[in-house]
Amino acid sequence: MSSEALWLFKQLNLHLELEGRFQPREKGLSLIERAAENENTLSPRQRNAKVEDLWSLTNFFGFSTETFVLAVNILDRFVALMKVKPKHLSCIGVCCFQLAARVVEEECNIPSAQEIIRISQCKCTVSDLKRMEKIISEKLHFEFKATTALTFLHLYHTIVLCHTSERKEVLNLDKLEAQLKACNCRLVFSKAKPSVLALCLLTLEVQTLKSVELFEILLRVQKHSKISDSDLLYWRELVSKCLADYSSPECCKPDHTKLVWIVSRRTAQNLQNSYYSVPELPTIPEGGCFNESESEDSCEDMSSGEESLSSSPPSDLEGTFFFELEPKTKWQTLNCRS
Repeated sequence: MSSEALWLFKQLNLHLELEGRFQPREKGLSLIERAAENENTLSPRQRNAKVEDLWSLTNFFGFSTETFVLAVNILDRFVALMKVKPKHLSCIGVCCFQLAARVVEEECNIPSAQEIIRISQCKCTVSDLKRMEKIISEKLHFEFKATTALTFLHLYHTIVLCHTSERKEVLNLDKLEAQLKACNCRLVFSKAKPSVLALCLLTLEVQTLKSVELFEILLRVQKHSKISDSDLLYWRELVSKCLADYSSPECCKPDHTKLVWIVSRRTAQNLQNSYYSVPELPTIPEGGCFNESESEDSCEDMSSGEESLSSSPPSDLEGTFFFELEPKTKWQTLNCRS
């Protein structure tokens, strides 16, 4: 085995050990899956719509696929820990996008918070984003550079090219990345191990190419990654259906090209002024605790009183913003300052 191949498998082993650490909490994802549209909790449709918004933002600013995938990972890890109300999702989504961009993109290419708020039409202020960033950072223990399905997709792709005698352009990485982004827009795939999801995309593509050599290489990769046939088959069927749905004419999906807005001077002025007129989210109160018990598989609650946004000073009687859930016991408020 060549030194390049040895290095690749060493990197693969490292990320196989790390992938569970950066996977969203399955019980939290299941709660979102079960949420009804008319409830005041995050539903799968709302989460998926927000991810498509992140895809559009990524295209607008010309950012990489890595930024998008990482933003989705940060979002899913957070909402799987917190009981998020739909009214807060816009602020959370923009914050996750900003955090991912800081990890991946060159600092000089990252737009200001004001610009991201203006383009995304997020109903929050720079102060709101800073407070939300502090909360997300603390909940995720400042671990933003994560092992994702894109990590494995790149590794698997490079390993295959390193061992194949076929033309290097046979496996189109851009196409595979686009398919991964489509899967990211479905909540269900956040439950899949990143290594399994990446291998599903590659095996489906190799199946299309009808290459025996590439298929044999992927079998060795599967064995090395200790991915069972049953897991691969289960997720591959779901991925295949997702890609079929997503490529259909009836499916409304984000454009792959960078977005360009052409607006009148008046509209541009309104967009610019809208930043200064949006009300602030209510202040995050100090710590306290609830005595009521919750079920074992509940996630932490995020609420902020009756109104979604309020420019008036919050009273001590307003609902709390975040709640901490001790394992299998009680809800507690998160101690953090605005």
